Amino acid sequence: MEITITPAAAKKIRELRNRERGLLKLKWDTEGNGCVLNGVPTLWYVDEPDEDHDVLLETNDMSILVEKPKMVFYDEELKIDYSTDAGMFQLKSPGQILNGRMAFRNK
Repeated sequence: MEITITPAAAKKIRELRNRERGLLKLKWDTEGNGCVLNGVPTLWYVDEPDEDHDVLLETNDMSILVEKPKMVFYDEELKIDYSTDAGMFQLKSPGQILNGRMAFRNK
C-alpha cells in the first residue's frame, strides 16, 4: 500500500496535532456502524501504535499507522488531501473517493 499526503493535508495535520509526540493513524472506524464492513476511514492522532494490529507505513511526508487487518478495505494507492472549501480531509484513490469528509481526532 502506498499513501501520499498532499501539502495542504500535511499542513492541516500539523496544525491540529495537540502534541509533538504521537503518530498519525488511518483508522477504519466502525463505532456505531454495527459491522466491520460498514466502517468509515478516519484520521486519528495517537500516542502509540496498537502493537497487535498496526503497521507503520512511510509516506512522502510523514509516517502513518494503518490497521493491518483492515488494509483489505483500501486501494493499493491512496491520497490524503485537505479541502479548504469543505474544511475536511479527503481519502482518495485513483479510481474513487473513499471518504470525502474524513474526520481528524486526537486520541
